[in-house]
Amino acid sequence: MNKIFSFFVLSALVFSGGMAYAQNGNGGITPEMLSRISEGYSGTPEQKAVRNALASNPLSAVAVNAENLAMMDTHFSDVVKTEGITDQKSSGRCWLFTGLNVLRAKMIEKYDLGDFYLSQNYLFFYDQLEKSNLFLQAIIDTRNLPWDDRTVDWLLRNPLSDGGQFTGVSNLIMKYGMVPAEVMPETYSANNTSQMAGLIKRKLREYALEIRENAGMKEKALGNRKEEMLSEIYRMLVYFLGEPPVSFEWSMWDRNGNLLSTKEYTPKSFYDEYIGEDLEDNYIMVMNDPSREYGKVYEIEYDRHVYDGHNWLFVNLPIEKIKEMAIASIKGGCAMYFSCDVGKFLDSRRGTLNLDNYDYSSLLGTDFGMDKAERIRTYDSGSTHAMTLIAVDIDENGNPVKWMVENSWGPAAGYQGKLIMTDEWFDEYMFRVVVEKQFVPEDVMEMMKQQPIKLPPWDPMFVPEM
Repeated sequence: MNKIFSFFVLSALVFSGGMAYAQNGNGGITPEMLSRISEGYSGTPEQKAVRNALASNPLSAVAVNAENLAMMDTHFSDVVKTEGITDQKSSGRCWLFTGLNVLRAKMIEKYDLGDFYLSQNYLFFYDQLEKSNLFLQAIIDTRNLPWDDRTVDWLLRNPLSDGGQFTGVSNLIMKYGMVPAEVMPETYSANNTSQMAGLIKRKLREYALEIRENAGMKEKALGNRKEEMLSEIYRMLVYFLGEPPVSFEWSMWDRNGNLLSTKEYTPKSFYDEYIGEDLEDNYIMVMNDPSREYGKVYEIEYDRHVYDGHNWLFVNLPIEKIKEMAIASIKGGCAMYFSCDVGKFLDSRRGTLNLDNYDYSSLLGTDFGMDKAERIRTYDSGSTHAMTLIAVDIDENGNPVKWMVENSWGPAAGYQGKLIMTDEWFDEYMFRVVVEKQFVPEDVMEMMKQQPIKLPPWDPMFVPEM
């Protein structure tokens, strides 16, 4: 009886003058319109050939530009010294691998080390714990806002991720230090984060419900309950990732197998001895976002890994200004945190990023005409992956021709574990570079003194790098 009643109520709403479930007007696809639309495919021999090719082959294979099959020149005029290739495997930790690879290159150069690596798993443990605290405290801070408030909605959709930014690297290291890879090695869940993340996110959302249901509780009581929640998260993280060391003994060997030292360290003392710089003060992030005004500093809310840390700040600059700093850094022997839209025009087999790798327009018979600013505004392009910028090739006129990054997809991926990009690709799909202040011009440092323009966490530029 209830089902019959519901049917008649629904029918009355749909067919009444109000049209509750169907919109008035002529915006739908009518049979006549469909007939005209379908003329877009007329079945010519050329169109059939494309259809047949795509029926059994990936687009990347069919759209390969045959005029660009030769491998790019692999010579570079300026290269930062580094060793080995890391592998993030099935995880979104590129930001962490990249940040540690920048510091690893410093240690390799300074101490003439061989195949030396830092532990991503150690910092990832604290990253996930700190992000859990960031989420829970944000839920406490917003507990009196309505459920449909956009910030509350965003928090519940994004309680935790394994992606991140350079600010996460700097905040975590300055708070927890770092350790060599063998002191806290990778685990299965560190390399394959999806199941672990799914369960911890579910638990965090459960805790969010509890906090909001007890919104009238005093701050101190809520803080105590949050601590109990984090204790459970900590235990889960130990099961998945192992327990972070408080102290450890480590022997350092040079590339020729000579023992340099054996000492007892804490994670903080290890960092202080071998790097020792203030990561939170010694670097700036520069962005090329032509959809926004250049020369301005921007800050994105909740774009941090640590509640008491720093939101990501960046100064927006023309691409040529960024290239000047990047070239100065490479010539100075300093690798950089670099992020881009890596999937665009990527030939993963050859390890090249080149606008001429694929000819989608000729294959599909349509042009793709958006510029960089338009791609950003429409969410068509954004920073998706972080790598370590280590090389540039400069021609006789002093202009960059191509660039090279050290990737974290393993030594067999791309060109010997690296990717080579043309300067034209750099212009279109590079977004962020983190540069040491020693390579930053005075006028840019002056810009950094501005009061930042605050952006919400759902801004197009807040895409955690994976």
